[in-house]
Amino acid sequence: MPTGSIFTAGVSGIAAKLAGIATAVAAIVMSVATASPPVHSVEHLDLMRFGGVWFEVARLPNKMQSRCRHDATATYRLQVDGGLEVIHRCRDADDRVAVSVGHAALSGNDPARLSLSYVPPWLSWWPGTHADHWVVMIDEGYRHAVVSDPSRGSLWILSRLPGIDAATYDDIIARLRAQRFPVERLVLTPQHVQQQVVSPSVAPPRLTV
Repeated sequence: MPTGSIFTAGVSGIAAKLAGIATAVAAIVMSVATASPPVHSVEHLDLMRFGGVWFEVARLPNKMQSRCRHDATATYRLQVDGGLEVIHRCRDADDRVAVSVGHAALSGNDPARLSLSYVPPWLSWWPGTHADHWVVMIDEGYRHAVVSDPSRGSLWILSRLPGIDAATYDDIIARLRAQRFPVERLVLTPQHVQQQVVSPSVAPPRLTV
């Protein structure tokens, strides 16, 4: 083979390797750029105000609520230990009421970061019986809230009323989408009680994250 051909082949090989390295680096940079940002809980959550009944507007499908079809609610009751009793209610396809009662303990000093368990207290030491239950969004009037976890594997949109106006819902979805929550997987929860919605003439409440 002529010397020129050998030199050309060598240069081509080096160029191909450099191109491959550049592609790999670009892929890594793109992966870092598109990585989901960390989930943040809300600041200064008042557990007294957060307590009470919340109507479920939408949720990510989950095992605990696999039978739930409509009228799902979450009731939070402040306990003497500083945690919350959590009562989930819903109706199944046969219109039977299903109830799950758990306890949400404070996870550190942040009241918006709770550790939720549905097992009896004497079994709470068992691995895997607790799940992160973070309040990641709430409006100033404590009328709408979003609960999730650091991995974005769970998600509930909650409202004090059984209905929610379109502007507020769209605002919540936009904020969640911007934070890389899987909003496309959300399932809307029908509420068969009398619907009450915020008047369209009223500006949607400003949400804090």
